[in-house]
Amino acid sequence: MKITKNVLIAMSLLVSSYKVMAQTETINLWPDGKIPNFKNNSIEEKSVTDAQGILRISGVTVPTLAVYVAPKEKATGASVVICPGGGYGILAASHEGSDFAQWFNDRGITAFVLKYRLPSEKGMEHQHEVPLIDAMQALKLIRQNATKWNVDGQKIGIMGFSAGGHLAATLSTHFNIGPKALEEAKPNFSILLYPVISFMPSIAHAGSRDNLLGPEKSDELIKYYSNELQVSSQTPPAFLVHAMDDTGVPVENSIEYFLALKKFKIPAEMHLYPSGGHGYGMRTEGKGSLAGWPAAMEGWLRAMGYMK
Repeated sequence: MKITKNVLIAMSLLVSSYKVMAQTETINLWPDGKIPNFKNNSIEEKSVTDAQGILRISGVTVPTLAVYVAPKEKATGASVVICPGGGYGILAASHEGSDFAQWFNDRGITAFVLKYRLPSEKGMEHQHEVPLIDAMQALKLIRQNATKWNVDGQKIGIMGFSAGGHLAATLSTHFNIGPKALEEAKPNFSILLYPVISFMPSIAHAGSRDNLLGPEKSDELIKYYSNELQVSSQTPPAFLVHAMDDTGVPVENSIEYFLALKKFKIPAEMHLYPSGGHGYGMRTEGKGSLAGWPAAMEGWLRAMGYMK
């Protein structure tokens, strides 16, 4: 095929358009350099892509927010902060982060991928506070810059996977309690994928619990960060997905959270699948009915008024 000048121009415009739909900018969560709970350290942040194409980021001590603004012609005003999983030890930043940002952009929803700090006794004081502090700051910044990013300050959601799901549920239940309570940090909805919800011994993911709580682990903190125990009438609506054969994070985590929401008459939709395991994101090929979960989420977002 002969490639003409017009074809080259069209191809250039297509690439340019794709870039507009891709990452817009990355901002520091704490632009003044005053990062709460920060301790001077020699921890080195590292990014490695494994054989399955999963980007794993470790050693995060300086948090950022990657911004993916939805195209103006599609924008609904809704936005979502995405918290990748990784047991509070790494961040699975691609298949539980940037891949979903593009999915949301295609549907008119602006996305923000949160690179939250990974708890470390060497790098921070009271490490269990740090991921939540970062998530609260992200919601605050988005509301402060709503006009800039063409989003509605009353249509901001939080999405999380596994330990990132724990962070999303923690923000949903803790934004208004404790000494750092911040009404600006309240999400309007949450999307929780195979989430760690509870730190109670019978259903906890021990790795996430121990990585978050660190040397300050106590019965009091275990209960405080067991989010099924912290649901209130102020907790936002939720959409939950979990596989019943998940051997990493027991399905009871989602079930207990759903029942707590039901108790307070908070709208919730939960999809449980017989198989699928853990950590799949949208990689559902060969996993049976689990492949339908993104369509279910799309239907929920539309019903809630976040999609056209």
